[in-house]
Amino acid sequence: MRKARWLLAAGLACLTVVSAPAAASASTPIDKKLSFTCPFPLIGLQKLDVEVKASFEVPSAPGGTFTTADLAVAVTVPDKSTRGLALVGAASIEGTASAGVTLANGPLTLPLNLPLTVAKTPVPQAGPFTTNASGSVPPVQLPNAGRTTLTIGDFSARLTPKKADGSFTGLGSFTSDCTLDPGQDPVLLSFDVGAASRDYGVTGTTTLKALGATAPLTGSFTGFSPAFDRTRAEFKVFGFVPGTADLQFSPDGPQTGEITGDGFVAHAKLALALPQVTLFGLPVADAGCHASASIPVDLKTGAGFTLASGGPLSGPYAIPALTGCGAFTAYLSSLVQSDGNTFAVTLAARRPGFTSGR
Repeated sequence: MRKARWLLAAGLACLTVVSAPAAASASTPIDKKLSFTCPFPLIGLQKLDVEVKASFEVPSAPGGTFTTADLAVAVTVPDKSTRGLALVGAASIEGTASAGVTLANGPLTLPLNLPLTVAKTPVPQAGPFTTNASGSVPPVQLPNAGRTTLTIGDFSARLTPKKADGSFTGLGSFTSDCTLDPGQDPVLLSFDVGAASRDYGVTGTTTLKALGATAPLTGSFTGFSPAFDRTRAEFKVFGFVPGTADLQFSPDGPQTGEITGDGFVAHAKLALALPQVTLFGLPVADAGCHASASIPVDLKTGAGFTLASGGPLSGPYAIPALTGCGAFTAYLSSLVQSDGNTFAVTLAARRPGFTSGR
């Protein structure tokens, strides 16, 4: 009986933990598989497989509400646990659970206890079987802009196995706990609040190491996506031959990033065109001159930056070989191609107070 009690407890406890999740975007359903280990007297540690499915609504700005829908948790109870239940005459199992999860929203850390109902589930005589749990997750208001995560924590379950006639087995009702197996990602959901609303003007420079030149930069920065205006770098070849290079950096594909505290890192991917290059005032490149590959650059906010007002942003980048420049492609490429180039700009929020989403 004691053995069956622990087996049952473990299965239900695992079920509890999985249902604990709350909130992602309804357009981005969650389907995650995890394993939990439960200690059982006599038979030692037992592993249970759990699958969590849910859909979520995530607020687009601070002050919005984080909600959960369509939460479904399936726990696979192993054969050894099934046989333990059969020993005490259990024909079904049901109960309740309390899952502990942690919701982190920027600097706010909020522990949540989520009540769950374990549906009445037939217990076979042998072999694995699946139990299901459900529950309503209360809506939570997220006050802060920034990275927001929902992470699995501790949980417990109160389980009741019953005989075919509905009477209690010798186990009665009991409580059990389980733990998440190591080496797994405990984060059920991770997203940024307020990322889409960031809109800044840009001023600053880009330094071109190989040319020994610095070009002014203006433009905009929305979300994690930079959009720089066309600019011009003035340089000298051999220290005395004057030249100019027009530069057009533009987004190349999806731009990603993450908020870090009151700043962010943008993982930009840029295309570089050089629509005009001159030496001694004469054009030496075709209009289609451009970098032969996308330019990845991590643009990180610096000291004094705030999401509400802006501040410094910088990052190093490498310029690959040029192509499409005409007869002087190889020579121009040797002038421009290099590592150690930098962006150093200042962002200024275009809408004061946008961090609050109001």
